[in-house]
Amino acid sequence: MLNTIIEASKNFCIHQIRLPYELHDNVTQMRTVIAYIDIEDINGTKHRVYIGATPSFAQRISTLLLEEDESDEETLIDMTLETANLIIGSAKVLASQNTSESYNMSTPHFEKIDIFDFKYDRVKVLKIEDDEMIIAIKEL
Repeated sequence: MLNTIIEASKNFCIHQIRLPYELHDNVTQMRTVIAYIDIEDINGTKHRVYIGATPSFAQRISTLLLEEDESDEETLIDMTLETANLIIGSAKVLASQNTSESYNMSTPHFEKIDIFDFKYDRVKVLKIEDDEMIIAIKEL
């Protein structure tokens, strides 16, 4: 499941942000805007998918989607929620092509702005220049 979400995240970077990215496993202890979406697969297994964006990554998205060069904290939260929705929704479409990976998703929820200190089963970090986005999944 995380692989499909990572694929959707890569597509987001390629088609929306349009800049090269790096992918790694090292979650840094940076201030992060954190949102999550709960998903349930066809077997009834529930997972929580966390999307944590550094404020500069969220600002990058705000500039892209809203054409704002300096967004307030509330807008950065909204951009992280929207990014979570776009990526997990795109992954849902990709997963539906393989019936065994299909899932239903809830609406995104804001968690906090702080270091990413959640327990997770798997994680990847997308990095564009000095901006990072954490994608983590935890079975509930």
